[in-house]
Amino acid sequence: MGVELIFNAANINLIAFSKSDPTKQGWFFSLFLFVIVACESVVALVIFYLLNKQSGNSELDKADSLKG
Repeated sequence: MGVELIFNAANINLIAFSKSDPTKQGWFFSLFLFVIVACESVVALVIFYLLNKQSGNSELDKADSLKG
């Protein structure tokens, strides 16, 4: 959750500072960061799914079962 907030803050800064940039490179980099955040969310959902599938519940205390 904290990483998501950091990425969102970086995106807001990039968009805000690209207002004065005529090339709009901040917008393109912001779109690239949105793709990275979406991929990170997918990885987190897969980990949650595997934890739920293996142990039958989604308690974070039992997350050691995914180590191998």
